[in-house]
Amino acid sequence: MKLILSPAKSLDFQSNILTKEFSQAHFLEQAKLVHKSLLKKTPEQLMQLMGISVKLAQLNWERNQNWQAEPAYEDKNTRQVIFAFKGDVYLGLDAASIDQAKIPLLQKKILILSGLYGILKPLDLIQAYRLEMGTKLQIASHKNLYSFWEKPLRDFMDRALAIEEPLINLASDEYFSVLRTDKIKAPIYKIVFKDFKNGQFKVISFFAKKARGLMARFIIDNDIEKVTDLKSFNYGGYAFSKEESLKESYVFLRKGNSVV
Repeated sequence: MKLILSPAKSLDFQSNILTKEFSQAHFLEQAKLVHKSLLKKTPEQLMQLMGISVKLAQLNWERNQNWQAEPAYEDKNTRQVIFAFKGDVYLGLDAASIDQAKIPLLQKKILILSGLYGILKPLDLIQAYRLEMGTKLQIASHKNLYSFWEKPLRDFMDRALAIEEPLINLASDEYFSVLRTDKIKAPIYKIVFKDFKNGQFKVISFFAKKARGLMARFIIDNDIEKVTDLKSFNYGGYAFSKEESLKESYVFLRKGNSVV
C-alpha cells in the first residue's frame, strides 16, 4: 500500500526532529529546471504568478535565490520533508511523535507530491520553498507544472507500485490530478471525510485536511496493507459510512469537531 499526500505551504525549520536519517529527492535534475524558471521571476512577478502578498513574494524570492538542489544536511535551511511541512495534514500526521521504529515504514509507504520536487519521500531533504502545482509557470516547452511533471510522475508510479498494490489518495484534487489516474494500473482508493454541519454531512476543508493526516498516521501505526482494514479507522471521532461509500471511494463521517 502506498499513500499520496499533498505538500504544505506552512513550514518549520526550527523544531527538533526525530531522526538524522535522510534521503535525496528522486527528481533533482527536473527540480533544477523548475527552479531555473522560478529564479527568473522578480518579487513583483511572483506576487502576480502565485497570487500572494508583497511580503510573501519577497520571502519566496529570497528562498529562490538561496535554494540548492542538494544542500548539506547540516544547513539550517534544510531538513527532511516530513518534519518541514506543518500544514493541517501534517499536524494530523504528527510525524514528530511517531515511534522511531516506524520511520522505515513511513519512508516506504508515503509519497508527497510537490510542484518543485515532483514527488518526495518523507526523509528526502528539502529547502524552504513555495510552489503550488496549479501555478502557471512555464518551463521550457511546457506551459505549466502539470504538463512538465505528467510523464516523469507517471513513469515513477509505474515503477513504485507493485502489481495490484493499492494507492490511497489522501491528496487534494489540485495535486492528485497531475498523476493522470487513467494511466495508473494500480487500484486507486479515494478517502473522503465529512463533518456534520447545518443539518447535513459535508466536506469541511480544515477538518478534512487534518483527517487525511490522521488516516496516514493510522495506516503507519497499524502497518495497514489491506484496503478493507481502513474501514476500522476511528481517529479523531470519524467512522466509516457503508451507505455513502463506493467500491473505490471510502467515506468517513463525524458529528463532532474533535480533531486536534
